Amino acid sequence: MTKPSLPDLLHAAVSAVGGTERPGQVAMAEAVAEAIDDNTHRLIQAGTGTGKSLGYLVPALAHGERVVVATATLALQRQLVERDLPRTVDALHPQLRRRPQFAMLKGRSNYLCLHRLHEGAPQDEEEGLFDQFEAAAPTSKLGQDLLRLRDWADETETGDRDDLTPGVSDKAWSQISVSSRECLGATKCAYGAECFAEAARERAKLADVVVTNHALLAIDAIEGAPVLPQHEVLIVDEAHELVSRVTGVATGELTPGQVNRAVKRAAKLVDEKTADSLQTASESFERVMELALPGRLEEVPEDLGYALAALRDAARNVISAMGATRDKSVQDEDAVRKQALAAVESVHAVAERILLGSEYDVVWYERHDRFGATLRVAPLSVSGLLREKLFEDRSVVLTSATLKLGGDFNGVAASLGLSAEGVEGEDAPVWKGLDVGSPFDYPKQGILYVAKHLATPGREGTRGDMMDELAELIEAAGGRTLGLFSSMRGAKAAAEELRGRLDNPILLQGEETLGELIKAFAADPKTCLFGTLSLWQGVDVPGPSCQLVIMDRIPFPRPDDPLMSARQKSVEQHGGNGFMAVAATHAALLMAQGAGRLVRASGDRGVVAVLDPRLATARYGSFLRATLPDFWYTTDRNQVRRSLAAIDAVAQADGK
Repeated sequence: MTKPSLPDLLHAAVSAVGGTERPGQVAMAEAVAEAIDDNTHRLIQAGTGTGKSLGYLVPALAHGERVVVATATLALQRQLVERDLPRTVDALHPQLRRRPQFAMLKGRSNYLCLHRLHEGAPQDEEEGLFDQFEAAAPTSKLGQDLLRLRDWADETETGDRDDLTPGVSDKAWSQISVSSRECLGATKCAYGAECFAEAARERAKLADVVVTNHALLAIDAIEGAPVLPQHEVLIVDEAHELVSRVTGVATGELTPGQVNRAVKRAAKLVDEKTADSLQTASESFERVMELALPGRLEEVPEDLGYALAALRDAARNVISAMGATRDKSVQDEDAVRKQALAAVESVHAVAERILLGSEYDVVWYERHDRFGATLRVAPLSVSGLLREKLFEDRSVVLTSATLKLGGDFNGVAASLGLSAEGVEGEDAPVWKGLDVGSPFDYPKQGILYVAKHLATPGREGTRGDMMDELAELIEAAGGRTLGLFSSMRGAKAAAEELRGRLDNPILLQGEETLGELIKAFAADPKTCLFGTLSLWQGVDVPGPSCQLVIMDRIPFPRPDDPLMSARQKSVEQHGGNGFMAVAATHAALLMAQGAGRLVRASGDRGVVAVLDPRLATARYGSFLRATLPDFWYTTDRNQVRRSLAAIDAVAQADGK
């Protein structure tokens, strides 16, 4: 039998999901197939509306080897598993003569733990265990969540937190879940045979396509203990997020509260002297942290060094002692021991890592009004880790609507540990970049307006001229505005000011769940939605409810961000341009994502307004503009008001 052609397979899949074939999607599918066949790598930029999920799924399924698809957002994971994959598999089955299997796999703490549910959670109190369902008042929000979880446990087939609707608080979920470090293991656990996390792993081992998230991909790469099944092809969707997710997984932290919990959990399992030494070290660490000022620690101060050394040594002794003792008076001793060991090992690992003082790590203090000080340690760069762990022994395709920054792929490639495109070295992974464009006609559908006449934004203080501009633009647009702010303080200040000035309802991130806010914003064209980081990337509202996207300023990282400033300094020490490589690249990525909120369908029209004159006047402005969609560009404030009023009039005439 002749092998079915890729165009025929793609046509069948697109028809099955009710879509339209697009040239960009065909070009993408061909590039993915070529990369898999040649065992090479691709960076593919595919604009909104390309249909990139099918662009990579069809060639991957046709090839027949196991493929792992890693995404950043829950929404895309669900779309793949609940919509795209079932329909695509059904559509390709007649031509492939096989029915590829697919499965979702997440980290262990995403699944309900039956042992924790039935036996209770080890607590910090002296009695060791208590029934969290009895202890939480049934009338409290926590009590209600826990009772609902107990009922859900009897009916769920997956135990996956994301299948629970509506969701529950992190506090409630933590009562019935465990981390991989706390897990007893299927062979030791009385509920091992029914374990949801183990069942998910078994399904993944049998699947042709495994859908997971960036965090689990990072854990698989960093910790050396394989979590994902062996695979020949890796597809990283929303790849612009990968570096920050991997950095998050590779970041360690210590807080006095965390150390104190480890002390309490270990105390009942070791002799008094060993427990006391950890308690004393914990108190010393707490005293140092009370005086901690936010900022980077270029060197570990002497007082912190002593406290960390005492913590490390005491934690090591506790770990050794725990391995040698047994105490049958402790109820469910294995679970209590495992949780205590996980807590103490985490303290030991972070203290030791900071004391080692690697030149490749950045250490800093953070201070939170409610939670006090935190000590953090993160890798200066994850590019070496990604280069070594990601690109060996498999073909890797990285795709996103935003991979070309300033006009080429090299900035993103460097962050992933790749050489510049076309540069081949001894151990340099071979890759090609491809921009398949977008089905949208950006110059006709959108305007990029830069408010060149405004004052340059400073670090602090209200911007009266910016508020006036914001109000005038929203009035011209008749509402329909998504306000993207570089800080929560800026978003709140603008919401407060404009609620007093305008008749339009202004929704503010944090005043309701994100899902509810987006639903309310989409339902009423007169409404505006203001917020910060998650709105720059997480809003998909096609149609007339979102016809004006406003960015209050270029979203450079804060100058006092310890990790970003350390990365910038490192680039400069190696002869590069730290500002362009780190700060401008960070801003470009966010601005491209933010601007991408405007045009989500072929009928969408509108304006992206940047209320920061530097986009028009600064030398780096052209780099940032080259990263944005190819909208018609203007700095004429009167022209943009007329355009917004005209777009509003058309929408009103259509009754929207």
